[in-house]
Order: sequence, then structure tokens, then C-alpha cells
Amino acid sequence: MSEKFSVSNSISNLWDKLDGWLDAIILKLPNFAVAVLVMVVFYFIARGLKKLSHKVLFKKLSDESIKQILSKLVYTIVILIGFFVALGVLQLDKVLTSILAGAGVMGLAIGFALQGTLSNTVSGFMLSFQPKVRIGDFIEAQGKSGYVEEIDLRAVSIRQTDNDYVIIPNKIFVDSPFTNYSWTERARISVSCGVGYESDLQQVEDLVTKIISENFEQQKNEGIEFYFTEFGDSSINFITRFWIQSQQPRPKFEAQHKAIKLIKKNFDEAGINIPFPIRTLDFGKNKLQMAPREEPSNGKSSAGDKE
Repeated sequence: MSEKFSVSNSISNLWDKLDGWLDAIILKLPNFAVAVLVMVVFYFIARGLKKLSHKVLFKKLSDESIKQILSKLVYTIVILIGFFVALGVLQLDKVLTSILAGAGVMGLAIGFALQGTLSNTVSGFMLSFQPKVRIGDFIEAQGKSGYVEEIDLRAVSIRQTDNDYVIIPNKIFVDSPFTNYSWTERARISVSCGVGYESDLQQVEDLVTKIISENFEQQKNEGIEFYFTEFGDSSINFITRFWIQSQQPRPKFEAQHKAIKLIKKNFDEAGINIPFPIRTLDFGKNKLQMAPREEPSNGKSSAGDKE
């Protein structure tokens, strides 16, 4: 016959197990304290090596994004080493072996679960070693424009001109086109204007070209372009284009601002008119009397009508 179930025996066995676990925990307390101390020490070592590698070891690297990625990689490796040392102190070698043995299966499962995250990580490495985008560049991506503040393993941080931040995942950034305004040192500026139909067009062209050439230095194979573009409603319109030293948007606005002021000033001195549309509304008495009257549509002619 099977033994009868005894509540008292079950409780006694439970307390025995709990007592054994408590003894084991007490015995492991020194090891646990040492393991925590090891993790703390390795944490500060990792932080120190991260700063040291960024400032000294990777000093010769010109790209700031590569420095950041490699420094974070050094930090992660040191933290992992400290974690494994702490497991050894806790005498959890079997647990460590089991973790390494199951790393393949777990890696496959995690790969499917974190597919997007892993894609961002790989894209982050690609961006870090890609010279087409660097820390401090002024770029436009996904309809947002600003300065590249950071490129990490997850996303690209862009600080817009209004000081708001935009975070774009690395995978989206890599797979989509973007414009890097800081990639070249020279930028072309366009200024449009119009002059009256009575103006001497050759005088206008010569004057504008002279103004731009005296105030904006042009390098080899650049030059100043001037074109009349259309006969407008009240003016003959033109556009002039020239080059300036610029890798950011502000110098472009400043150059346009300066060119417009100079053109206006010199046109005034030369007596060249910059016309603008004028609309005249005449509410005179004669005009009101000549306005047609509407007759009621009742099929009958009015008393003043003649056949």
C-alpha cells in the first residue's frame, strides 16, 4: 500500500529545503560580495578605458563617429569580461558552460526577435566607417535637416536649427537617400530680381555682375552667372548665381541678404527701377452710372422699354 499523504511531513520537507538554501546563501555571501565588487571595479575600468581609447588610442582617427563606436565597443567588452569573472567568483562555472552551450540556439531566437535592432546595429557600424556622413555635418534626411550630433549602434541623432532633436534609426537612414550639405566646401547662391521695361538691360547685367564680383570672391572654374529669365507682368526678371565658402545654411542666408541689399542700393544710385504690380480701383460716379441694371425676369417689359 502507498503511504498516506501527510501535510506535516510535506511542510517539514519544505522547511528543510529552505533551511538548506538559506545555509547555501549564507555560505555564498562572501563570494557574492566579491562578485559585486568585481563588477563595480570592471565598470569603472570600462569607463576609464572608454575615455582613454577615445582621447588617446583612437586619436589618429579623424572621424568622430568611428571614435565613438570603437570606444563603446571597448566599454562593452570590458563589462562582459567582468561579468564572466563575477560568475567564476560565484562558482557558477556550470551555469557559464550552459550559457555558452545554449548561445547558438538563443542567438538564433534572439536574432528573429530582435531583427530590427540587429539591423540597426549593423547599419550603425556601416555608418561609422562611412565617410559620407560625419559628426557635425549638416544633413537632410527623411524630411528633417540639422547637424549630426551622434551616431551610435541604434540611431542617428540630428539637432535641428531650432534646437529640437530628431532620432532616425540606422537602418532607415542607410536605406534611404540623404543630403549632406557639409560634404563640399563651396555652395552656389541664387538671387532673383526684376527691372522695369524702360531699363537698359546691358547696363543692368554689367552692374549686377560688377557688384557680385567685387563682394564675393569666385574661385577657378566658378564665375558669376547672369540670365534674364522672362518678360513679367510689370518687369523683366533675371537671376544671378555665384559661389561662396559654406558648409552650413547660415552663410548662404547671409550671402543672399548681402547681395539683395547691394543690388537694391546700386540700382537706386543708377536710377534703375525695380517695379512692382499696381492695381487701381475706380469708384467714380460716372463708372457707377454706366453699370448695367438687372431687370426682373417676369416675362414683361418695363415701362421704359421700346419695341
